[in-house]
Amino acid sequence: MFESIDFALVNWSRAQFALTAMFHWLFVPLTLGLGFIIAFMETIYVRTGDPEWKRITKFWMKLFGINFAIGVATGIILEFEFGTNWSNYSWFVGDIFGAPLAIEGIMAFFLESTFIAVMFFGWGKVSKRFHLTATWLTAIGANLSALWILVANAWMQNPIGMKFNPEMARNEMVNFWDIVLSETAVNKFLHTTTSGYVLASVFVVGVSAWFLLKKRHILFAKRSIVIGSVFGIVSSIMVIASGDGSAREVAKNQPMKFAAMESLYEGQTNAPLIAIGLFGKPHDTPMHRKSDQDFLMKIEIPNMLSYMAFLKVDAFVPGIKDLVLGNEDYNIMSYKEKIKRGYEAQQVLKAFKEAKGVDAVEYNRLKAKFDDKHWVENYFRYFGYGNYYDPNPEQLELNAFKIVPPISLSFYAFHIMVALGGHFLLLFIVILYFALYSRIENKKLVLYTALWTIPFAYIASQSGWVVAEVGRQPWVIQDLMPTMTAVSKIDTSSVMITFGLFTITFVGLAIAEVRIMVKQIKNGPKEGGNK
Repeated sequence: MFESIDFALVNWSRAQFALTAMFHWLFVPLTLGLGFIIAFMETIYVRTGDPEWKRITKFWMKLFGINFAIGVATGIILEFEFGTNWSNYSWFVGDIFGAPLAIEGIMAFFLESTFIAVMFFGWGKVSKRFHLTATWLTAIGANLSALWILVANAWMQNPIGMKFNPEMARNEMVNFWDIVLSETAVNKFLHTTTSGYVLASVFVVGVSAWFLLKKRHILFAKRSIVIGSVFGIVSSIMVIASGDGSAREVAKNQPMKFAAMESLYEGQTNAPLIAIGLFGKPHDTPMHRKSDQDFLMKIEIPNMLSYMAFLKVDAFVPGIKDLVLGNEDYNIMSYKEKIKRGYEAQQVLKAFKEAKGVDAVEYNRLKAKFDDKHWVENYFRYFGYGNYYDPNPEQLELNAFKIVPPISLSFYAFHIMVALGGHFLLLFIVILYFALYSRIENKKLVLYTALWTIPFAYIASQSGWVVAEVGRQPWVIQDLMPTMTAVSKIDTSSVMITFGLFTITFVGLAIAEVRIMVKQIKNGPKEGGNK
């Protein structure tokens, strides 16, 4: 079956989508968090009438607008790629993926687009309270936009609330609320948006620290630091709480991703969490790797991985070998068995199509299987595994190991994200203390740390998506559709050309954003003098 796959096309399509998604995500988290920070600042202005708070609000609002505009441009390209590069995927997901994106466009995007005009151009033209309402609705609209996109992504990680239509060979929505309120969707939305709030808080604190280092706009910078650090502390706590929920959800629904995040090859009870780890030279295949030999060094927290996954210190956490080869003691089905069952499901679909218009009895018998909950749960559930079937037992076993995601990248991305998250929380606490109880403008080490933390916030944000997307490979829809079967049948060279064009465009947009933002920051707030 692999002979029919153009892996060059698959890899270039993946690279192009990753390029677009990662550039888009450079702008989204700042929009999500900065919108609420601005709304809080303007609320203080409306309640106190202090013109300094208006000056503060308008400065950050200007940076929000620059970032928002470029984020929209990259987002539009991203959605078009589903039709151009991933048409097989777009057909297979039916209306399930399209419905949330349609809601995002009709409701959320128009909400924020409408009120953002009032937010930017309504100063002095509408009442203070109406302007404040527009600011809050812009922030809420941006987060609602993220909600529907994350719901769609969560379904890809945990496909529920749907039924497969064999007539059309596509999945169709059965229960909208099962999809929207799934544990995957709830945790993904909370964790992703609150991580954006943390990034925005780091940005506000870091830029304000620059003003203090330059001894410019001292009052403006101190007030911004207080708002940014308080918002950052609350958001960091929310990130930790939602991340904890996300870890348990992943352990339950995507155990291979969970094992990859910790490079856990041998399942174990009382499993320790690796706090810090550095890989040594890998062996040839995952089957021959031993976890103790994989690390040059590691620091572990006893029992923590078991507790994080199942809230029990003695819980068994399956490793990569358990998932691939199976483990009867813990009722874990091997990948080889899943491949066989998935292949059988694919053969049933093939026979169903062949019987249409030829053998009505056989047609109806096979169609009934797709309505049989037991068959769907035990066979169709593994539909995507069938793409790895091979009648040769040795090749079948090798194919089973092709369903293991990149371990090193998943491991490092997860641990970088967690370590930087801890750094952000500590930074917010320290800088808030100095802002409230000491002359923070004299704490140069703290201020420089805040300033240089800004790029690390973006690294942490990108690392989170690497864990989410690389960790679930080779699936584009978990267990139902591997990435290699999702691509459009287009010429590889066209994808390569557009990849190059997108790279030039996105790098140009990123450079333009940084230059414009830096210029605006250097100009500083306009009104009220140099306080």
